[in-house]
Amino acid sequence: MSITSPFSDADGQIIELLLQNGLDKRRGEDALFTRYDYFIREGMSKLGLSEDESFNAYSDSVLAAIEKISNGTFEGRSSLKTYLYQIFHNKCVDLLRKNSTNKSSIHRTDSISERLLHITDKARSAVQVLIDKADWKLLKEKLTQLGDDCRKMLMLWADNFSDRQIAAEMEYKTSDVVKTSRLRCLEKLKRLYKTV
Repeated sequence: MSITSPFSDADGQIIELLLQNGLDKRRGEDALFTRYDYFIREGMSKLGLSEDESFNAYSDSVLAAIEKISNGTFEGRSSLKTYLYQIFHNKCVDLLRKNSTNKSSIHRTDSISERLLHITDKARSAVQVLIDKADWKLLKEKLTQLGDDCRKMLMLWADNFSDRQIAAEMEYKTSDVVKTSRLRCLEKLKRLYKTV
């Protein structure tokens, strides 16, 4: 009696590419992203998310799946489609919960800190300049820890380059790949900030 794999040939190829490094891995990431990108429409039609919300949930899901496959923790008990859809569905539900929580708190007002009220405008702007300088120094330090590709991509994005322009500048296949890569870089940056 033979045991059948839950993977289609295409899924098996994507998984093999994601286990590689460099250009092959990037091809796998692109293939995974585009193979199931119709989930974005499902998030909009079935769950009522905006296009941006659904795209971000899908991108986050793809990044999570890539990480699990790359680090060997993906167990492969279901097809890649089922696995990715489960992650995507959970992220959509989390987003819907967050949105409903935010809507219920929209009428709450926050009081301004007493200390901030007692600082003069001149002193407040001087304090802000010091904070900005410290923040910029820390950001530059963390960006150098990210690596060249992430640093370049985030700097172009900070300079208001579109995903399409970044794709052309950095020779990525599509703007969708740029967005997914940028989200991964931002996630890495966020993790580096947590170690501060």
